Amino acid sequence: MMAEISGIAVMLSDLVRKFLYGSGLLGLYHRMRNRRTLTVVMFHRVIDPADPRWNSCDPDYTLEASLFERCIRFLQRHYRIVSTDEVLAARNGERALPPRALLITFDDGWSDNVEFALPRLRAHSLPALLFVVADVIGRRLPFFQERLIAGWRLGRVKAADLVSAAGGTPSSGGNSIDDLRRAIAVLEGLDEATRERVFAPFAADTDDGLRHMVVADELNQLAQGGVCIGLHGKTHTPMPRAVDLDAELGGARAIVAAHLDPAIAPRTMSFPHGRYTPEIARRAHDAGYELVFTSDPTINPVDAGPHWLLGRIGFEQAGIVDRQGRFRADKLALLLFRKPQRQLAA
Repeated sequence: MMAEISGIAVMLSDLVRKFLYGSGLLGLYHRMRNRRTLTVVMFHRVIDPADPRWNSCDPDYTLEASLFERCIRFLQRHYRIVSTDEVLAARNGERALPPRALLITFDDGWSDNVEFALPRLRAHSLPALLFVVADVIGRRLPFFQERLIAGWRLGRVKAADLVSAAGGTPSSGGNSIDDLRRAIAVLEGLDEATRERVFAPFAADTDDGLRHMVVADELNQLAQGGVCIGLHGKTHTPMPRAVDLDAELGGARAIVAAHLDPAIAPRTMSFPHGRYTPEIARRAHDAGYELVFTSDPTINPVDAGPHWLLGRIGFEQAGIVDRQGRFRADKLALLLFRKPQRQLAA
């Protein structure tokens, strides 16, 4: 009986969402509430399921290319999509942002951004901003977290084995993706030398033989295609855990600039894993980054112009589709339109 009541409640909630969006009421709410704001959306990977990388990518950070196209159309309908230069100009008091401004961003530096995201952005004449990890440029393999996800998805790595190797106690027979993410979290908490030692026995099984990260030529293709290049650290280490914060900030900036033609030092950055402290944020700004982006899921007020420290909103594919995998505009609207409006620093 309880299950039946719960099912009815879910169905009614779904109908209400569809009505609010389909009737235009949710759009009206958004136009009134978020008129003087800057929304920054965050993507990572965009891949066509026919591409072999689809079989080993992290599903929580990957969007099907066709769904990315649907997201673009949704954003064009409800926002005025702006470039990094427009945000910088508004920050400098040169001109105001349009109503309901939105900036599209990508993290890390995945090669699939060039193959699948860039053509769709160019087809709609849309700008974007990519934050690249300096040390991945020209590297084939992704970060150790994504490699472990790949090994697990390909049936080569078991979560329990990883937990045991890290010195933990695995749950009985646990080999779900949640078990794996808990094991990865244990590795993330280790110092680099210990983590490398624990990871070493799994290294061969986590290599899918494919190239995942951008090379310099692709980085320049993105820049020439209207995608501004920003920084995402040197090593992808969470900055509160960085051994050399200067290397993660100024050093990485010089590395990325050397790959760009012309060699222009990035003026923007985002924090790897979304982790930072107010002191680190200020240090990044003092290092010359005019805009610093967090992963705090907030909408940025712009009445006095955008602040230098900005929130971003990310979302998973599972949160914007129905049970059949079909895009649901109402779900994306509810996810984006209602986020808190907050300036992150004084």
